[in-house]
Amino acid sequence: MARIPILMFCVFSITTGEFVVAGLLPDVASGVGTTVGAAGQLVTAYAVGMIVGGPLVTAATARLPRKPLMVGLLRVAAAANTAAVLAPTLELLLATRTAAGLTTATFFAHAIVVAARSAPPDRAGTAVARLAFGMNLAMIVGAPLGTAVADLWEWRAAFAAVATGCAVGAVLVVTSAVPDDDVRQSARGELRELVRPQVLLALAVTAVGNAGVLMVFSYLAPLMSSVAGHGDAALPALILGYGVGATLGGLAGGALFDRFPRAAVPALLGALAVVLAAAWSLATAPLPAAVVVVALGALGFAVVPGMQARVLAAATGAPTLAVAVNASGYQLAAAAAGVIGGVVVDSAAGPRTIYLVAAGLTVGGLVLGAIRVRQRLSATGPGR
Repeated sequence: MARIPILMFCVFSITTGEFVVAGLLPDVASGVGTTVGAAGQLVTAYAVGMIVGGPLVTAATARLPRKPLMVGLLRVAAAANTAAVLAPTLELLLATRTAAGLTTATFFAHAIVVAARSAPPDRAGTAVARLAFGMNLAMIVGAPLGTAVADLWEWRAAFAAVATGCAVGAVLVVTSAVPDDDVRQSARGELRELVRPQVLLALAVTAVGNAGVLMVFSYLAPLMSSVAGHGDAALPALILGYGVGATLGGLAGGALFDRFPRAAVPALLGALAVVLAAAWSLATAPLPAAVVVVALGALGFAVVPGMQARVLAAATGAPTLAVAVNASGYQLAAAAAGVIGGVVVDSAAGPRTIYLVAAGLTVGGLVLGAIRVRQRLSATGPGR
């Protein structure tokens, strides 16, 4: 079977396990005898697993052939989600979520490298975007399906469904044309490649450039309710609109990067900054604020394929580790966005100011991106 569709399914399965928890927290809290706030630590545990696991697991497995490693990671994810089905306490459930998170960034990194290398050099952005489409589907289809499964049976059934998807994905990878003889350099060699200025700058563009839009998404509820005047019943539709925008934007962004490899990321970051600034002036109007949500989803994800492809291009000697660290950087950006956004929301300025702070962070990513392009031009001259 074709590599990319199989990898899309695997990414869909493994990242559904990340997103599905948001809709299960009240039921999980009741099931293990804790509060919803305490159950919310499950989200943090998964993120910590990704942040730590991305660099460490990828570096530790640097000498292993790619295909058996990817199969093993899917099996660990299946086992972790199966353990979540059986976990009787919150503490054990937290452990299963951390274990699942440890596999995600490393698997995603390998999948991106395989997808990019399966396409011609001038189609790398589209290949990465197609793979990321699996993650978008996990957000807008997988998570709601998981919630529906939990409603039909109970919350543990949602984790069982994720475990089944990961197990099926492992079987598909075994039967696929994913290369199994790609032994990479040592962990020390990959780490030396990772600290090159071009690579570090590409990683910084991801972390800073995404922080603003992640901040808005993290505080979408107060922005839409207390600022824009939408009722609570409108929030699911607004989140769905964000997800649809993200899905379409990701695919369009990959194609745009392939056509304009040097200009796509700066142009998209600039457009994102403009929309965020405009959102501040439109924040109190319900309909324009809703349109902005869709636009932010589209632009926020349109820039991702180009960022990933740029990291791959910068870290030619350690692409897998670089992409894994890039995924961890994205999670760190999300964590920082939550902290900074919380300070803004609780300040006298109020939640509306989040739009301006987010625009400023995006401009910071744009500046870093421009510096990176200038450095690349100085090093390589005209061309990609």
